Amino acid sequence: MTSILLSLQRLWAVKRFSSGLKVFIALSGAMVLGWGLGHVSWVIPWFLGIIACALSETDDNVWGRMQAVGVTLVLFFITALGVQWLMPRPLEFVAGLTLGSFCLTMGAAVGERYGTILRATLILAVYTMIGVDQSQVEHVWWFEPVMLTLGAAWYGALSVLWCALFSRQPVQQGLAELYRQLSEYLLLKASLFEPSNNKDVDDIRLSLARQNTQVVMAMNQVKESIINRLDSKRAQPTLKRYLTLYFIAQSIHERASSTHYPYHMLAEAFFHSDVLFRCQRLLKSQAYACRQLGRSIRRRQTLKDTRHPHAMNDLNTSLAYLHDHRASFDATPLSAVDALAHNLSVLEQELGRAHAPADIEPEADSTLYDRSPQSLRDAWARVREHLTPKSSIFRHALRLTLALVAGYGVVIATDIALGYWILLTTLFVCLPSYGSTRLKLTERISGTVLGLIVGWASLTLFPSPLIQSGIAVLAGVVFFVYRQSRYMLATGAITLLVVCCFNQVVDGYTVLWPRLIDTVIGSALTGLAVFLVLPDWKGRRIHQLAADALKHNGGYLRQLIRQYGAGKQDNLAYRLARRNAHNADMALTSALSNIALEPGHFRKDAEECLPLMVTAHTLLNYLSALGAHRDALPAHPHLELLDRASDYLARALEDIATHLLERRPVPTSDEEGQGIEAELKASTQEMQAPYQLVQMELLLICRLLSTVRQQAVTLQQSVSGASVRAA
Repeated sequence: MTSILLSLQRLWAVKRFSSGLKVFIALSGAMVLGWGLGHVSWVIPWFLGIIACALSETDDNVWGRMQAVGVTLVLFFITALGVQWLMPRPLEFVAGLTLGSFCLTMGAAVGERYGTILRATLILAVYTMIGVDQSQVEHVWWFEPVMLTLGAAWYGALSVLWCALFSRQPVQQGLAELYRQLSEYLLLKASLFEPSNNKDVDDIRLSLARQNTQVVMAMNQVKESIINRLDSKRAQPTLKRYLTLYFIAQSIHERASSTHYPYHMLAEAFFHSDVLFRCQRLLKSQAYACRQLGRSIRRRQTLKDTRHPHAMNDLNTSLAYLHDHRASFDATPLSAVDALAHNLSVLEQELGRAHAPADIEPEADSTLYDRSPQSLRDAWARVREHLTPKSSIFRHALRLTLALVAGYGVVIATDIALGYWILLTTLFVCLPSYGSTRLKLTERISGTVLGLIVGWASLTLFPSPLIQSGIAVLAGVVFFVYRQSRYMLATGAITLLVVCCFNQVVDGYTVLWPRLIDTVIGSALTGLAVFLVLPDWKGRRIHQLAADALKHNGGYLRQLIRQYGAGKQDNLAYRLARRNAHNADMALTSALSNIALEPGHFRKDAEECLPLMVTAHTLLNYLSALGAHRDALPAHPHLELLDRASDYLARALEDIATHLLERRPVPTSDEEGQGIEAELKASTQEMQAPYQLVQMELLLICRLLSTVRQQAVTLQQSVSGASVRAA
């Protein structure tokens, strides 16, 4: 019995299971009610309303969720009424479709939460078209809008109840995912600490940059979940505990992403020592501790400390031996290993704190920066800012609108069977970037074929309407469980649901070929729109993303130096600068991943830009090392050089960013920088702890700056070449 309860507890902790269970209750409840009332045909609009409402669901507290559901239902009902009224009038319908799709898509400029609700409203509009078009019985004008809204209201009520009962679950699951991603990052970082001349440091750094994207995304999601629950409940012990775990994760991330010295030089300096193996062993131990911590948070278990008890002591023993034989080693890498060991020691302490978060005093400044709009004026200002062809949101809204209008034109011109599924396909597969749309198109067509085959088999093998109803419910659950991770499977599941539901009203076999043909037509129209209408080639914007990364790294450095002057303070200004730097690094990495999916010449541009991504991430790692050791430096003449060097480096990074944005030639050399680098290098022997660490990191950034300049020049040439080819 205990093992069964433990298995259920683990299953409940899985995000897919809990969300799938909610959808299962909603779909099965609608199906049972339809059968009980003797109106199985009503199930189709109810299902469509449930699906649309589930797609609009956002992460909120109970009051926020109630407000979101209320707004969603009003939008759904008004939209459905408008569609039903306009459908018999093609010219007015085209005008409404154009204006509505563009405005609803532009809503993403306000924020992710509002964009989600408005996109679901657009999906419901197409569902209304499908329902009205396929209705076998003449109904009063309000029937379809009311039935769709009733389905949405049923899921909305269930969603509010779920939120009231399990309001902390999204934060808990988000924190668990964050610590899992930190574990993967630490394991990758451990692979760098191997005294081997054969390891490819750049490849590992590339993997680290990509994994850092996953960590930052998980961190942003947790932050938003906590913000949504802080309004009137800041004093609640559980939320305070989660907030503490979030801040500890931030600290672990900063320390894990630190680089104290070039790894290939460490490998050369300590090739005959075991100190790097000791560092690697300790990092792996900390990675496994993060993973176990995430599992414990997910399952609401006691946070057990699984760190290796002797790993830190063994590293200290190795360091003591190196210091006893310091004459055999260069002083600079030895100092770097000392700083590295101190960083790992504090990281070890942070993990210890994470296992007892309730005993930790809260941060003096625990404010979280809320990026959501604070007023209607703020929301409109955001939309207005994106009303330009330079905005990716504007380009996406225009492409999607034209693709939907073209799809409607095909429906009117050909009177194709189930033609509004063309618009539905377009709506689901048209994404802001070419690369993501291309993947979605392939998965949509493949999933549709898979779903039709399984649907045909289900109709043939299980002719009983009751069994087919059960299959439809299960298929709907599979769609929601896998719609973000395995879209082909999700598409197959929703296609199976459509076939089984339609078979309750008409002959299900008659929808097989129309579903496939409409999917192919919708995919083709979407592909043409994304390729031809203001294509958002990431290669054309890569210089902007690189400039953002350099600019925010400069801002991060300025905050770091303030910390060294005033002492360590995890205040909002510092955390915001650090988060902006990591978000910009994430945007650059994600863009290069998308470029790899674009046409041939753009893929070539991506390969040429990869070194810049590695360099930008390395720069961020050096800054993180400064952040990991920030403490107030005592007054000393050394400070004058360190202040001048840090001010120059921040200005230089921002200057390169400005040149990239304005497309002016980036200078490849700088006399001031050469002088600063020479002074820092000459002071190596003079500097003593704690000044030596700052001097060493600033010198590494100075040396990296010349590489940044050269790669920025290469990037400018690549962007200019891409513009010429596009023209």
